[in-house]
Amino acid sequence: MTALTTEEILRGLAENTRAPYGAARNARAETLAAAAEAGGDRELFRQALDGLIDAYEWSAERTKMVVPFARLLQEYDRDPSAFLDHEVHGLFWRFKWVAGRIVESPEIPLAAVERWLTDMERRYRLAGYSERAVRQAEFHLADATGDEARMDRAAAAWTAAARDRMSDCHACEINTQGWYWARKGEDAKAIGIWEPVLSGGKSCMEEPHRVLAHSLLPLVRLGRLDEARSHHLRGYRMARGKDNLLRSVGKHIEFCALTGNESRGLEILAEHAAQLGPLTDVESQMEFAGGVLVLLRRLADLGHGDRPAVPYQGTGHTVDELYARLSADATSIAARFDARNGSPHVSEELAERIGRQPLVDVLPLGVRSAGLRAATAPLGVRPPAATGASTPAATDDLDLAALVERARTARQKGHPSADALWARVGELAQAGAELPDHAVSADLLEFRATTAARAGAEQARGLFAEAAAAQRAAGQHARAAYALLGIAGTAAQSGGEAGEIRRLLTVAAEAARALDEADPARARRIAVAELTTLQIESYLRGRETPEEVRQPVDAHLAAELEDFIAAHDSGVRTEAEDVADIVAEAELALARMALTTGDLVRAEPLLTSAAHRCLTAERPWEAVEPLSLRARVLAARNDMEGAEALARAALGHAAELTDPEEHAAVRLTLAEILLHRTGGADEAAAHALDAAHWLDQAGRTATGGARARLLLARAYAEAERTAEAAEVLQSALPDLVEHGEQEAVEARRMLGGLLSRLHDQRAAAEQYLLAAETAKGWDDPRPQASLAHSAAEALSGAGLHEESRSAYGRALELWRRAGDNPVGEVRVLRSLAWLTVDNGAGDEEYGQARALMEQALAVLEGSEEPELRYERAQTWQQLAALLEDSLNEDEYAEEDEDGDAPGRAPELSAAVRAEVVALLDRAAAAYAALGGDALRERFQCAVRSAWTEHALGRAQEGISRMTALIADLRELEGAEAAEFARQAEQVRERLG
Repeated sequence: MTALTTEEILRGLAENTRAPYGAARNARAETLAAAAEAGGDRELFRQALDGLIDAYEWSAERTKMVVPFARLLQEYDRDPSAFLDHEVHGLFWRFKWVAGRIVESPEIPLAAVERWLTDMERRYRLAGYSERAVRQAEFHLADATGDEARMDRAAAAWTAAARDRMSDCHACEINTQGWYWARKGEDAKAIGIWEPVLSGGKSCMEEPHRVLAHSLLPLVRLGRLDEARSHHLRGYRMARGKDNLLRSVGKHIEFCALTGNESRGLEILAEHAAQLGPLTDVESQMEFAGGVLVLLRRLADLGHGDRPAVPYQGTGHTVDELYARLSADATSIAARFDARNGSPHVSEELAERIGRQPLVDVLPLGVRSAGLRAATAPLGVRPPAATGASTPAATDDLDLAALVERARTARQKGHPSADALWARVGELAQAGAELPDHAVSADLLEFRATTAARAGAEQARGLFAEAAAAQRAAGQHARAAYALLGIAGTAAQSGGEAGEIRRLLTVAAEAARALDEADPARARRIAVAELTTLQIESYLRGRETPEEVRQPVDAHLAAELEDFIAAHDSGVRTEAEDVADIVAEAELALARMALTTGDLVRAEPLLTSAAHRCLTAERPWEAVEPLSLRARVLAARNDMEGAEALARAALGHAAELTDPEEHAAVRLTLAEILLHRTGGADEAAAHALDAAHWLDQAGRTATGGARARLLLARAYAEAERTAEAAEVLQSALPDLVEHGEQEAVEARRMLGGLLSRLHDQRAAAEQYLLAAETAKGWDDPRPQASLAHSAAEALSGAGLHEESRSAYGRALELWRRAGDNPVGEVRVLRSLAWLTVDNGAGDEEYGQARALMEQALAVLEGSEEPELRYERAQTWQQLAALLEDSLNEDEYAEEDEDGDAPGRAPELSAAVRAEVVALLDRAAAAYAALGGDALRERFQCAVRSAWTEHALGRAQEGISRMTALIADLRELEGAEAAEFARQAEQVRERLG
């Protein structure tokens, strides 16, 4: 291989500092260090060693830094005077890193580790540094060997010693100090210590990434579940894919395993499967594997041991196989540490970790994850207990007769607990329990038929026929009439022949009317048969009507429903009280039809009446839907206070419901309403989170669950929980893009905005561009123009200027095609102007940029709308800034061959500055006309204009401008005007 020149090495070192941390950067640093050593330039060699040590520190090969650091230390001991001040500081700073790395290297004997620590202490003392960093290094050694007494002494000495230039950053120290108390079981104290990092007050390259991971299990143990969820979503996003944070990734996997999120843990593991093999940093390998082993053991406990896990070094493994492989690797590493330390401490800690049991049944995280098993209800969302009835879990001590009586009562009331109660009766009957009466078998047949019909099973019709016969034989004729109606309903559900369905409906209706007049269920059976007949007849008419002439609402059904309601309200039907909930069902159907056509005026009284009937009939659970729909009607009318009250009432009554989709619907309604109220975002997020969980329970993850996550992301974004919003939305994106172009575009647009706020501009641009591509075929070019514009801004923020210029050009073309958004067109032109002079512009580029600014002014010419007047003022202000920028470029231009700076002639510079003043004056006047909304911009223009006058040698002109501005500001009310007046006075003083 040809030797590298000094210039090539220097260039390589500079390039490598900008490369991502990882194996490739390490390999390049090793090559450059070897080349520098071979070249014999000691200063260059030291620089290369620094680069190599830094590369190792932020990778999965951090323990390899010991050797290059030893070489660097030899260089220092050979000739300390050769080291510049910053090199000496860097050497001592890296000594701390090495002190940690040798502790993490089981092949380095304890005696050698102690010698390193002693040498560090000696060198720091001679250099005049505090012992704080030394005692921190001793703390890590004591922890590694399990010497609790020494660790406590070191911790006390460390925190007592003064901070100085060698102390770790505050964030890193806080991380370790909090972890110290957490391992002692002092979770609350640990969280308190971590707070400055968790709240964003202290940070560094690895914080809050590590603290967020450390805090997960302590928060769960403290019952602070919302914070634990938040820290996982934020923290994993920071740690994902970073080799130096594998330990933190392992903690996130462990957290998922112990909170009922095993599928999420498996997905995280899949993202990091490449790191499962042997690593140079064996302690990181063991710590990462420890978190993975917690997950794999949990999966095996749940019966998933034989399912595929993730590949290990390119070979597929089941959960059990991967557990065995990783367990062998991790315990082998632990044994190496134990042999070095002379104690079983590391192996015992590893075994304790792997054996940890779940802390909660399930903690919903909000992110989409493929389910492994049916989860329990989310914490804080109680599976509703029955009123007047019991759920199976509360009926274990009841005899079968009492349980049957309770099930029949719940069924008669239409209570949601009835299904669970009958299911429990069926379990006991199947187990051989003696039935209290011969009608129970018929009841169980009916329950099986109803369950099958809800699932769309083919056998439902036959089961209803069996149930009808069994109920007749048991003398339960009202139940038999219900079963006959079930036969008709399942025939329609399965697409049966219309004539046959109508015959079955007639049979069911006749059976209801034939009931004994004294039967208390007769009125209900008749009313249910009538309403069901109306609805099925409407379905049949729809089937018989050609699709091209089919209407969105069946007017005939609407008229029949109105007649049905009127008949029961007129007093003709004396049993009206007994069928109030059935009439409410008819009103709800009518209201839905009105909402389909956008007739809110018609829908609202129907919903009000339906809810009232259900509440009067003591069926509050049936009032949930009409209350929720009416809340949406009020929200559409912008009566948010009334809407919120109704939604909360609906949520209160939903406590009785057991159907997960019904739970989700009422929570989503309230969440959407709360998002319109200031300060409602956090509560909205809680309801949307619960809704997503319930929809997952119902198997609706890809449909309703995705929309719930979209709402959850909106709520998080509104609450400025941006990282959580992005994590949730990204997880739901694959589902949302399948919901149609409109939803896909909006989801990608929102995600782009979130990623931009997280300073991930490349990823943001990708989402905007994908959304723009989806909108490409739409008749309206404005959505695509807006997306192209956003993509251009993100690309510019990512430093991809050519790509940004292309996207701006596309946006400009689309805005012009739309023809009704001069603001969008002008902003693109201004952005293109600034892009033109980016990175080493000359006179030609500034000329092009000016032409673009003038194009923008031409677009706005003659416009008097406030928004367009503001944009015109902005353009004058930015053109002035562009001209000033061109003068600054001249001042810093390279010298010509004669050694003279080639800048503009003095008279030309003066002319440009005079134009700058004129532009700023125009802009300031325009801002002044816009009033208080543009006060800041007016102030900026006036100050800039005054200083430009000063640069022209007209200081008095600048002072006069400030004096006039101060006078105007003092006439305005408000703290902002007063503050600007104060600042203007300071500028005036400096100008003098």
